[in-house]
Amino acid sequence: MVRHGQSTYNLQGRIQGLCDESFLTELGQTQASKVGHALLGLPIDAVYCSPLKRANQTASLIVETLRGDVPNLPDPVQSADIKEISLPLWEGLSFDEAEVKYPDEFRAWRHHPDTMMMQKPGEAPFYPFQNLHQRAKRFWQSVLPNHLGQTLVVVAHSAINRALISTALGLKIDKHNQLHQSNCAISVLNFSGLLGEPVQLESMNITSHVDEPLPPMRKHHYGPRLLLVRHGETDWNRDKRFQGQMDIPLNDKGRSQGQKAAEFLKTIPIDAAVSSSMVRPKETAELILQHHPDIELTLDDGLREISHGAWEGLFEADIEAGYPGLLKQWQNSPETVQMPQGENLQDVWQRAIAAWRAIVAAHSHSDQKVTVLVAAHDAVNKAILCHVVGFGPEQFWTFKQGNGAVSVIDYPNGVDSPPVLKAMNITTHLSGSVLDKTAAGAL
Repeated sequence: MVRHGQSTYNLQGRIQGLCDESFLTELGQTQASKVGHALLGLPIDAVYCSPLKRANQTASLIVETLRGDVPNLPDPVQSADIKEISLPLWEGLSFDEAEVKYPDEFRAWRHHPDTMMMQKPGEAPFYPFQNLHQRAKRFWQSVLPNHLGQTLVVVAHSAINRALISTALGLKIDKHNQLHQSNCAISVLNFSGLLGEPVQLESMNITSHVDEPLPPMRKHHYGPRLLLVRHGETDWNRDKRFQGQMDIPLNDKGRSQGQKAAEFLKTIPIDAAVSSSMVRPKETAELILQHHPDIELTLDDGLREISHGAWEGLFEADIEAGYPGLLKQWQNSPETVQMPQGENLQDVWQRAIAAWRAIVAAHSHSDQKVTVLVAAHDAVNKAILCHVVGFGPEQFWTFKQGNGAVSVIDYPNGVDSPPVLKAMNITTHLSGSVLDKTAAGAL
């Protein structure tokens, strides 16, 4: 999934919605071509786009680049269902003008999108976000059955892309503003089947291909930004052996991943750093902090990996032999599993989220923008990401976390404000690909 490149209205700070007067700037055209280059080598089967000029132009530039690799790639298919959100009272206004002229609607847009209403004189009430999410569902329902097992590129807009991600994952409309989409960012969704069947968000809002390592903070940002990193690879990750709280160190590849994460974050100001007290995330954090020598690393037991108990040190075949059916239950209904002699996901949720909130709270009252590095594990990171968007343990497998991956979570107004998932599972610094090519081993 791709958001269109910078448009003339983006540059002017004006609200676009369904208005089709804006078009790509020179920078927007360059961004679109860079998306095409980032997607080269992937087996693209079809491209869908919004018919609005800024998205259609972006899709055409992407296809033009891809045809150097896939000469027979069809022209983009336009779908009205993935036009941008309709904001009839605001389109063409600046954000400041909309806030002054329509303060109630603007407040609802920011804080209560699920109930936000617009009404023109003499017309029936209109609920922009409800309409948007209905269209997003309709798009998936119409497109997915025709492309099972294929790779699609969908080029649209900020709000509709967030609605597409939300409806795919089962997020409620009230969480809409807790996802972010940058110009020409790439997000990757892996569908197991049709809408309503399990979906994995492999990555979200990747911008490194357009020379923006991390999405910028919002203009009015007063709380901390957290960089959530999963540790680099271990031998047990590589071998798909369950490690849990066994204190396995990084292998050579894991140290290389840590070094690449360090280089990726080299120019990013880091003001504080916290790691799980286990050796593999601690090593990863120390590698990153080589470029930030004044930052002292704090260790937190609450961020330790899930205890797999009697499973630790075992392979999947060993677990199935010793605990028939429990591994499949873990894969299909993880929230129902009590690890033999270990933890369940509720245990992980309680301690990991408590540790996370304590980190956010400790950095929520600065008069400067603060960025905090947090290094942890697959299960812990998944719990934190679920917490950020309001999911519980039953959605544990929704978010992918690669070894050495970086995710970005902003708290614009501190610990008591809704967090914003700005980017998730960035791994482009590890392989150069927009796809996560890290080990898919056990936790």
